[in-house]
Amino acid sequence: MKKLIAGVVASLTMAGAAWANEDVTLQLKWVTQAQFAGYYVALDKGYYSDAGLDVTIKPGGPDIAPEQVIAGGGADVIVDWMPAALAAREKGLQLVNIAQPFKKSGMMLTCLKESGITSPKDFPGHTLGVWFFGNEYPFLSWMNHLGISTEGGDDGVTVLKQGFNVDPLLQKQAACISTMTYNEYWQVIEAGIKPDQLVTFKYEDEGVATLEDGLYAMEDKLKDPAFVDKMAKFVKASMEGWKYAEEHPDEAAQIVLDYDETGAQTLEHQQRMMEEVAKLTAGSDGALDPADYERTVDVLMSGGSDPVITKKPEGAWTHAVTDKAGLK
Repeated sequence: MKKLIAGVVASLTMAGAAWANEDVTLQLKWVTQAQFAGYYVALDKGYYSDAGLDVTIKPGGPDIAPEQVIAGGGADVIVDWMPAALAAREKGLQLVNIAQPFKKSGMMLTCLKESGITSPKDFPGHTLGVWFFGNEYPFLSWMNHLGISTEGGDDGVTVLKQGFNVDPLLQKQAACISTMTYNEYWQVIEAGIKPDQLVTFKYEDEGVATLEDGLYAMEDKLKDPAFVDKMAKFVKASMEGWKYAEEHPDEAAQIVLDYDETGAQTLEHQQRMMEEVAKLTAGSDGALDPADYERTVDVLMSGGSDPVITKKPEGAWTHAVTDKAGLK
């Protein structure tokens, strides 16, 4: 209902100047949740409409690849992890990072303490749960960095293609599973496993973190100054939404819940998620830090005989949009 009302109010407010509204379609990487709170806050608070934009937010899901959506013309801009975006670019999809709201990675491996794993050197001989569909790249880079085979055996790890849930850990099908600091880790806790029964390895702490949840557009579109201007308005309003969400996490969680059409989310989980997500967006003004980009590229290329990307990308990011938006 709130979504409907917000849409009606926005329509009435801009009715007299509808010609000035520019359409923007954003494709999210995953379902409606606090991971994307900044965009929903910007929509709900009218930051987009104030900028003369009519923004449509398309939730993602297990069967939705943002790269495919934008390649097919189904979105102007997508939320994506840089490893997946750079891998797609090397394969010919000319994605360009235009902004980077997330400063830090929230990815980690969560392990059962009873497995005997106390450090990464204990991984060999165990089964580890890994997300695929583009999410496997950071993990594969980490294993290559450690010199651990992903083909199984006593000296390697057995990779279990993990669904987007925590069942493999709960059912003890894997010693460790992929989790995000703001989501799946708390699903494990909510399932009744105590924190002192777990051992976690954050990619940030292990020195193999890569950039997550950046905003990407197609390179050919960015040759149009009008498109760059539109994206600048979008990014600036989005960052206003992110900063509001950081400062008002409970309200932001409620806004996300209002836009969740599945009814699958709970306020408590979204509040906890928002608190953790705020730690990842803190310190970002939206402009990509070139040092963070270089670190991600170095991690992805350190894959020995099977790196995620085989050569340093060219033209994979730009400050044109954030400069235009006054974000530096």
